Amino acid sequence: MPRQTLTVSSRGQITLPANLRKRLGIRPGGVLSAEEKGGELVLRPAVVLEMETYTDDDIRRWDEEDRLSPGERDRILKRLGAAR
Repeated sequence: MPRQTLTVSSRGQITLPANLRKRLGIRPGGVLSAEEKGGELVLRPAVVLEMETYTDDDIRRWDEEDRLSPGERDRILKRLGAAR
């Protein structure tokens, strides 16, 4: 692909040529990652994954639900010790 020149607007925006967007599958609202490598700007299509956030109360509840009783813990430690 021949080199193309892009212009940076006063707001720091650039417009990617349509043929480049089409080839790379970049759609309106798409996300790119930008990285500087060796003095060059590298743009790549990126994937954004939705993350769920949890409260401290959620985490405390899960910790409590997952807690082993002293008897369960002893049985597991004995089995691990015997397997060694």
